Amino acid sequence: MDKPRVLVVGAGISGLALVRALMDRGLAVEVVERSADWQTSGAGLYLPANAVRALYRLGIGDEVAKRAERVVRQRLHDHRGRALAEFDVSGIWGDVGDCLAISRNDLHEVLRTATAGTDVRFDAEVSSVDAEGTVTFADGSMKSYDLIVGADGIHSAVRRSAFGGPEPRFLGQLCWRFLAEDSEIAGISDWTGRLGSGGRGFLTVQLGGGRVYCYADVNSPHPSAPDGDWRSLFADFAAPVPQLLEQGADAHFAALYESVGADWTRPHIVLIGDAAHACSPSMAQGGAMALEDALVLAELLGEEDDVTAALTAFQARRADRVQWVLDQNHRRDKARKLPTPLRNLTFRLVGERLFKANHAPLHTLP
Repeated sequence: MDKPRVLVVGAGISGLALVRALMDRGLAVEVVERSADWQTSGAGLYLPANAVRALYRLGIGDEVAKRAERVVRQRLHDHRGRALAEFDVSGIWGDVGDCLAISRNDLHEVLRTATAGTDVRFDAEVSSVDAEGTVTFADGSMKSYDLIVGADGIHSAVRRSAFGGPEPRFLGQLCWRFLAEDSEIAGISDWTGRLGSGGRGFLTVQLGGGRVYCYADVNSPHPSAPDGDWRSLFADFAAPVPQLLEQGADAHFAALYESVGADWTRPHIVLIGDAAHACSPSMAQGGAMALEDALVLAELLGEEDDVTAALTAFQARRADRVQWVLDQNHRRDKARKLPTPLRNLTFRLVGERLFKANHAPLHTLP
């Protein structure tokens, strides 16, 4: 087929990953971003092996690995620091590859460099998208494309306009993310999750260079931040949590939502990443699924006779894999809500086995 005119809405990780994959196939892509400039974030990312594999297939794996820290072991403790489970990540992922930890800024910078020369228009907010592939922007301008890709996150303007919703579903969890300096704090290595009562959790992932990514979450019936200093919710957690919390005053707060609905395509329109299937961070698969989306969509656009056929094939090929991740996230989140003694016993007895089962189908290529 003739090379389609493609617009990618959103210059985040999923959008730039798709741009990179399409560039490798000789497709010219326009990108619009509603923010006024490149967005930066102090948060970190744990990249499971299937995400790292996708980065290598995008041709940027080596550069990412230079900036990242290899994660060798995963540990689960209770909030007092008592061990519940510990295992090598190689036992979970086998020959799929390494797991890495990296700051979101560093990953985004690698993607920006890898897509240099792409036409990116900032401060360009999408007002509506119609079934013929015409985009109307907030400034009143209009333009038509063969394919419009909504890579604009969980509150996607493309999803809202072209698909009519439904609105994302609140998962009953609140979280805080921040980076801390760990050079003078003992007891931090690799990936360590600490589980408290009431669905409270505190995760640390070592990033290297004296930095650690901290992620704290708690169950809540409401999506708004609680009154007072959020750090008091974790005051009973053992070291090194108290020392890390001293650096968390400016943590990024978010209520966690899940995209509802399994239809990601319309004529001339497709959703990828969080715009299509945002999910709980329980398995750290949100970024992995977005990177896989980019690879699969670019591959199919290069193989199929027309855009419609490519989109149909994309939906069919991605649906089961994404649904598996969503289902496993639900199961893991439910396990965390078990009565504390039962939850702790479960992880002590079958923690590694559960992690292996959660990830087994993701060993195959997407």
